[in-house]
Amino acid sequence: MNILVTGGAGFIGSHLIDALLALGHQVAVVDNLSLGDKRQLDHLAGNSRFALHVVDILDQSSFSKVMADSAPDCVFHLAANSDIARSHDDPGVDFHNTFETTYAVLCAMRTCGVKQIVFASTSAIYGDAACALDENHGPLLPVSHYGAGKLASEAFISSFVANYGMQAWIARFANIVGERATHGALFDFINRLRRDPSELPVRGNGEQAKPYLYVKELVEALLFIWQNADEPLNVFNVGVDSRTSVQQIVRTVIDEMRVQPEVHYEKGSTGWIGDVAQVRYRVDKLGALGWHARRTSDQAVQCAVRAMLET
Repeated sequence: MNILVTGGAGFIGSHLIDALLALGHQVAVVDNLSLGDKRQLDHLAGNSRFALHVVDILDQSSFSKVMADSAPDCVFHLAANSDIARSHDDPGVDFHNTFETTYAVLCAMRTCGVKQIVFASTSAIYGDAACALDENHGPLLPVSHYGAGKLASEAFISSFVANYGMQAWIARFANIVGERATHGALFDFINRLRRDPSELPVRGNGEQAKPYLYVKELVEALLFIWQNADEPLNVFNVGVDSRTSVQQIVRTVIDEMRVQPEVHYEKGSTGWIGDVAQVRYRVDKLGALGWHARRTSDQAVQCAVRAMLET
């Protein structure tokens, strides 16, 4: 098939492209490189089934031309703002880069007659909920602009499916970890300790706990959902039902790096405004479809740390 991937030079997108090419697909990538890194795709130079277009999705004429020229059977839409803390100071970042990009993708799909979209959503749409979260949880009250942008995107995807005969797969990711990461707790801790192995400042009190999924397993799950769920609108939590605390992440990073820093935790229960300190995920629906993560949350963190230290 012909596949268009937005945000393909990013952490998750680059792994997805590797998997799509391994399956024999033709892959066109759109990325403005504001957050993505072209070096993530250097290993694909010379691959005749791969093309990178350095284009801003919000540049309507340029993006529509790429959409028309690549004639995709399906769009994997991963482009978004991934810096939740940054959007606290500038909410327009998520309005434009998380929500408006989705609307632009949908409009270009409609114009070009593209009927399939796989959308990277997030657990952040659920907000700060105390219960274990499943796909039917409500009301959905995000506490970050990122979560709000993703939720608004989901709503427009739903309306485009109903109005224009499209088919959509919405995957609400847990926290994703692994090599090629560009942000997140593991990325921050490893880089801080590489700069100064004597101390490690940590946002929040360390008791924050969330489900973590290894990036290569996320890609497997995403492709499995696309290939096996066949409703007009398919919505799935993608993650694990176990959790890892920030304190455990710190211990894992320290052990794998073989350093002995002084760790300085803050008093607050969250790392930043818009952060959700406690996330509990239910993945029963994905399990019923036939996919289960091979690693627990703790195992995913350890695997990711080891892979990141090797790069």
